[in-house]
Amino acid sequence: MPAITGTRPRGVTGEQAAASWVREMFGRVAGRYDLLNHLLSFNLDKRWRARTVARAEPILSTPGARVLDLCCGTADVLLAMEARHGCATILGSDFCHPMLIEARRKISEKALGSPLFEADALTLPLRDNSLDLVTCAFGFRNLANYEKGLEELLRVLKPGGVAAILEFSQPTNRAFGAVYGVFSARVLPWVGGVLTGSREAYAYLPESIRKFPGADDLASVMRRAGFSRVEFERMTGGAVALHLAWK
Repeated sequence: MPAITGTRPRGVTGEQAAASWVREMFGRVAGRYDLLNHLLSFNLDKRWRARTVARAEPILSTPGARVLDLCCGTADVLLAMEARHGCATILGSDFCHPMLIEARRKISEKALGSPLFEADALTLPLRDNSLDLVTCAFGFRNLANYEKGLEELLRVLKPGGVAAILEFSQPTNRAFGAVYGVFSARVLPWVGGVLTGSREAYAYLPESIRKFPGADDLASVMRRAGFSRVEFERMTGGAVALHLAWK
């Protein structure tokens, strides 16, 4: 298994520099982030998130459960969890302020009061053993240190708590993988650049996916970090994987 570190945008060295680059990049595209997500995934991103929320249903329906949507972006997963009308208290966190502004706007439109806070996923301002569930959709691979991120999830989760990480992965079918690779490397940066004015951001996306551990490797890292049980399911030919891990 290859060494596991964290995201490293091209030309950037060190964890602090990588985190700053990613934060600024997401800040530039926040206003069109939802549009690009839906367009470039052919709306499959909605199905992927819905599956994540469905797997979290037992916890969302538990009275008094405390849930964090980590790297919440514009709050799509948070809003989907709120729509389940569960019994849980749901928080949202991101380290990119413009993303949180978009999230707050969407939450206000739904007349919800879901608490949001700005924080680095590697140093959350939360007590040990304070959460029943942490979801993280398409944000984990952007962390500057994956192992520290997992350690932080373990710290804030209660015994028996669950981490649900939805991320891009590596297609398992060679033919599909080849088509997916061409789309990611050529089409995605061009379309993303035209619609957001930041080709750099959408050139980073396929590169970050290519460097991110595959589903089996990520599961191994999660077990090594200390999770007692880890399972995952692949979606859309393996292009996306949902990992569930229990403390």
